[in-house]
Amino acid sequence: MTRRSILITGCSSGIGRDAALRLHAEGWQVFAAVRQPGDVAALSAAGLTALHLDYADTASIDAALAEVAAHGDGRLDALFNNGAYAIPAPLEDVPTDALRALFEANFFGWHHLTRAALPLLRESGGRIVQCSSVLGFIPAKWRGAYVASKYAVEGYTDVLRLELADTPVKVILIQPGPIATAFRANAIAQFEKWIDWEASARAQQYRDSLLDLLYKGGGGGRFELPAGAVTDALLRALTDERPRARYRVTVPTHAMALARRVLPTRALDWLCAKA
Repeated sequence: MTRRSILITGCSSGIGRDAALRLHAEGWQVFAAVRQPGDVAALSAAGLTALHLDYADTASIDAALAEVAAHGDGRLDALFNNGAYAIPAPLEDVPTDALRALFEANFFGWHHLTRAALPLLRESGGRIVQCSSVLGFIPAKWRGAYVASKYAVEGYTDVLRLELADTPVKVILIQPGPIATAFRANAIAQFEKWIDWEASARAQQYRDSLLDLLYKGGGGGRFELPAGAVTDALLRALTDERPRARYRVTVPTHAMALARRVLPTRALDWLCAKA
């Protein structure tokens, strides 16, 4: 039996790393992609085929796909687009260049990689799994840049699913809610890089609450799940004979999906403002 293979991005920590290690343990040939070249050695030591891939660098994407195609029989059964980051701030304080950089990593790079991988996936009858978020269909204040990128991923994936319906390739979304990862720590670094909060019209609001919200956080509370919960959904997306279009992870994601279906816009806005 041919060993199934998957390319997973964002494998240095969190969701990507958990998925890469679990699938490797279950017998998959895992191509584990990371943005920082220094992380390649650590993943290689764990027995994975580690690759350097930075969504913001198309040359690195092309080089990584060339490595996949040259490895063994060149087979690729699945792509898991996962790497992304946030710039937490009111949208009025997010510089346009910051938003462009975020979309390069959270959306345009995904598109470039997906296009590059499609010939291999057509040949294998493979699957494209996109790691979206509850924020891919529900808005949240102070997270507008990330929300915008995930809304884009959701629309992109829905269209891609329709367009590939006449091929053997299946296209699937995973929508996690609060997951215990280093996501907030990474977001703080982006905030400090891009946001001049002291010059903001909301400077006092930052002092009163927004900085505490960012640096201290509220945590996911009792609904936060470990990264393995997303890997569980990924395995279902990869192995279900007729995979669903969406796999939702965590109670908040299921609850907000229901709220979006049944609540009028004003009521949903009120609920989102309280979240």
